[in-house]
Formats: sequence, structure tokens, C-alpha cells
Amino acid sequence: MKQKIGLTIGKFAPLHKGHEFLIETGLKEMDRFVVVVYETDKIDVSIERRAGWIRKLFPEVEIRYAINPPSQYGLDEESVKVQMEYLVPLISDLGVTHFYSSEEYGRCVADYLGIIDRRVDSKRVKVPVSGSLIRENKKKYSSLISDVVLRDL
Repeated sequence: MKQKIGLTIGKFAPLHKGHEFLIETGLKEMDRFVVVVYETDKIDVSIERRAGWIRKLFPEVEIRYAINPPSQYGLDEESVKVQMEYLVPLISDLGVTHFYSSEEYGRCVADYLGIIDRRVDSKRVKVPVSGSLIRENKKKYSSLISDVVLRDL
């Protein structure tokens, strides 16, 4: 039987309970789970520190770094192409079978890679938060951030 390998990507700026729910779901459903952490200037916390949060909470997850990613984002064909041409070399050795996200871009990534799009809590019902909401008001959403992350914010 073919090994099921899940992948998610993100800035994790900061890592929150929604991200954790997505990773936990992937770990339950997959034989192997990989997280690609992207460099970003949206938060004043290094990529190593953000990856460290994930490692501490999910030691069984494999982490890869996306250093100097393209700045072009969007769901249009050209933006998807730019992003995927950057991502594919980072993951080409993995044999990924499922892409995990809670966003519409998940379909684009999964389609490009020819794998299963696994959307998790896309309406944010189970965990009503996003990184941008936390960046706007950390205090209001602090209950949706793990202690290991809060200490660094």
C-alpha cells in the first residue's frame, strides 16, 4: 500500500490553534506529514523560531524552510505558477499525496501537484481565528495561541 504523505505550507505568523488543528488532522490521517515554513516580514519572529514552535508541539512533523519566497501571491494563473515553481523543488523528493489547508489556494496547489486537496475547517467554525486577526489584536485572541508561542510574542 502506498504511503500517504501530507503537506501544508504557511508563514505561521504566528502559529495558532487553527494551524494546530490542521496539523493534528494531517497527522491523524497521514503516514507522514510535512510542514513548509515560509520566511515573512509580517511578524518579528525568525523563521527558525516559528518552525521551533511547530517542532515543540509536533515533534513527529518534518519541517522544511521556504527561504526568500516570491512576493507574488494570488489565485490567478501567473501567481500560482510563480509560487509553485518556487515550492516544487522544496518538496519534489517527498512523494506528497495530500495537500492540507483551510484556504482556497489549497485547490490550486493540489491541482498543480496532481494530489488530493484536503481542506480543514475552511469556514473557521472549529477554530475562529487567523494570523491577521491575531496580529491586529493579540490580547483578544490569546486564548487561541499556545503558551510556547505566546512567550515569543
